[in-house]
Amino acid sequence: MGLLESIFMGVLQGLTEFLPVSSSGHLAILKKLIGLEDVGIAFDILLHLGTLIAVFVAFYKDIWELIVNGFGIIFDFCKDIVIFVKNLFAKEGEKKEYIEVLSTPYRRFVMLIIVSTIPTGIIGVFFKIIGFDEFAGSILLIPGICLLITGVLLLIADRLPSGNIDASTASYKKALFIGICQGIATLPGISRSGTTITACLGCKFDREFAVKYSFIMSIPAILGAAVLDVPDLFTDAIGISTVMSYLAGMAVAAIVGYICIKTMLKVVRNKKFLIFSIYCFCAGVLAIILHFVGM
Repeated sequence: MGLLESIFMGVLQGLTEFLPVSSSGHLAILKKLIGLEDVGIAFDILLHLGTLIAVFVAFYKDIWELIVNGFGIIFDFCKDIVIFVKNLFAKEGEKKEYIEVLSTPYRRFVMLIIVSTIPTGIIGVFFKIIGFDEFAGSILLIPGICLLITGVLLLIADRLPSGNIDASTASYKKALFIGICQGIATLPGISRSGTTITACLGCKFDREFAVKYSFIMSIPAILGAAVLDVPDLFTDAIGISTVMSYLAGMAVAAIVGYICIKTMLKVVRNKKFLIFSIYCFCAGVLAIILHFVGM
């Protein structure tokens, strides 16, 4: 793959990963329209790494707090285990009280992300084992229908009232529901960001927190997808020039992805999903037409 092709794929990845238009759906359509070939496992992992960099840069303060509080959860949990063991042998009146592990909003945020990630991982692994994601991407009818579904979800997102739920008040039941939605969004044509943001808004999340939650919860999902592809990584034989092209594509994906994340914050805040909804409807109809004309 040449430099221009790598840059094009980086732009495509950065745009479609975070804008609510489905990256997998676009790849399926472009394969039919212009004969776009699979980019290879190594480049695919680097593209996803680029989008992860965009998330880390856009939400670096929140992610740092989540990391610090995540270690705090582990540390306090271990201290509670020690207290538990000591209390087993302590006399009445000498037993110590346990430390409240989830004592801050960011600690609850950590647990919410973990709860959301569990169903996403289960669904993702299941789809990969049965090969349904690859099958769905090879038949344009499925991405076409899924893009129409994404268009409907975006229309719903604009009409949902603003909520006031944040990390300190969100329930784990809602986190589980959002994680299931993210797992279903692995289907080609279903936008991950569009689906999860709509799910967050449907759960009455604050609009800005909904975007933040959607993108931060994508970190373990994207990492998990990359890990599943690692066993196939060494099947690609690449040279130095190809590596440089791949790195350029990754850098472009990171830059474009960052711009799209900032754009999405404004889109959700101002209820401007309509243009993306219309685009998904048009792309979905195109995919369905291409399927029936036999391209």
